[in-house]
Amino acid sequence: MARYTGPRAKISRRFGVSLFGPSKAFERRNFPPGQHGVRAGRKKKSEYSVALGEKQKLRFQYGVLEKQVRGDYEEAARRRGVTGAILLQVLETRLDNVCYRAGFGNSRQAARQIVNHGHVLVNGRCVDVPSYQVKPGDVIKVGAKPSSQQLVLRMTDLTQSLSVVDWLSVDKDKLEATVARVPERADIAPLVNEQLIVELYSR
Repeated sequence: MARYTGPRAKISRRFGVSLFGPSKAFERRNFPPGQHGVRAGRKKKSEYSVALGEKQKLRFQYGVLEKQVRGDYEEAARRRGVTGAILLQVLETRLDNVCYRAGFGNSRQAARQIVNHGHVLVNGRCVDVPSYQVKPGDVIKVGAKPSSQQLVLRMTDLTQSLSVVDWLSVDKDKLEATVARVPERADIAPLVNEQLIVELYSR
């Protein structure tokens, strides 16, 4: 699957927010890239440009492609409720994101690779699809292979200082996480204004 492999600090600087986790490069130069970067923030943006920027931020934050975001939006629009909040729920309950939230990866990219390489079981069955949608009651566990256990144990050492979200129940000794409930809008705290993304797609 195609994925973004370019400079991450540059993308964070473009949008003015750290999209890939803490970055010393972003902290040192927290203005847009380019020779006019310091003055770039003064230019007034159109409504379309702002909404497009929010959608791009969401893409980079969760590491998904345009086609995937469009599909997730259409799925959210079909469901009953607030479309923007449901869109965030769909992205948040991706298997790779759940593994990241559980501390099995120190970034979403690392968690996606762990899933892709078949190190994760969902309800006892190996699932290697990062976009797999988990549901309340699903049990996500690291496989019994020594290579899987050692890899994720190294990751949990890196993420032990991070707090676990309320909608997940995590047992780091067993390398196991259970989805207690669907995350609410308040649980997600996204870096974007999802309503602008809904307006952009509904035009």
